[in-house]
Amino acid sequence: MPDAIALKTADGSVPAKSLSGPSGPKPKRMISPRNIMLYGTLFVAAAYYLLPLYVMIVTSLKGMPEIRLGNIFSPPVEITFEPWVKAWATACTGLNCDGLSRGFWNSVRITVPSVVLSIAIASVNGYALANWRFKGSEMFFAILVVGAFIPYQVMIYPIVIVLREIGIYGTLTGLIIVHSIFGMPILTLLFRNYFASLPQELFKAARIDGAGFWQIFLKIMVPMSLPIFVVAMILQVTGIWNDFLFGVVFTRPDTYPMTVQLNNIVNSVQGVKEYNVNMAATILTGLVPLVVYFVSGRLFVRGIAAGAVKG
Repeated sequence: MPDAIALKTADGSVPAKSLSGPSGPKPKRMISPRNIMLYGTLFVAAAYYLLPLYVMIVTSLKGMPEIRLGNIFSPPVEITFEPWVKAWATACTGLNCDGLSRGFWNSVRITVPSVVLSIAIASVNGYALANWRFKGSEMFFAILVVGAFIPYQVMIYPIVIVLREIGIYGTLTGLIIVHSIFGMPILTLLFRNYFASLPQELFKAARIDGAGFWQIFLKIMVPMSLPIFVVAMILQVTGIWNDFLFGVVFTRPDTYPMTVQLNNIVNSVQGVKEYNVNMAATILTGLVPLVVYFVSGRLFVRGIAAGAVKG
């Protein structure tokens, strides 16, 4: 009984406090009004987003005779991937019957250079605004912030005229430039806040050692900034891949991105309305941003927390 002996005082008596049982806060009950409300709210929110996804998946795996029975929530009796194949390769939009495949490769050719170009320029802008203050830098930063909140619709007609005058309207190059410009303000804001949150002693020490603008940026800032680069990549990939407005305005039928192709397939008036093909096409269109987010979601949260608080 070593524990009982240890509890005795010098005169051999046992303190009353030691006989009163364990101390500290009482353990919380698993079932309580607070927990019921919390988990009930989370369940409703999850069902709100997951139920449409469930309907899309089960509908895309059914044949049209089964869909005509009318029960959209029932799982498929006989699973078929024919709607997915048709949505990708043979669904018709007007005279073209190549499905989403052409739009997919157009979206890849638009997204990759737009993301690389906008992130490269915005990261340098944010780095310069955070560490290399120049005359008028605050005014320049204010203009960029205002530009992040200008509605896209206001700028469409002037940009159409500019692209037409320089001869790139209706081309993928023109759309890449548009996406890069419109992504610049918010990305610059994120990079500027992130670089401002890094220890200034590193920057000062590098300056004392004789490092210049590009040496500090490439050898010190960039290796420490993986989370904010992931945030910028996810924001740009999601925004550019899911864009419909710029795609339908600044391109032509042979260069339509995937979202415009999806709209044309879903709203096609030729033949029978194939809901399974439409659902499969919708899921295929959203797969890329979903995969990008799920692969790098943890870094996304870290970068948002570090780049959006300090300003």
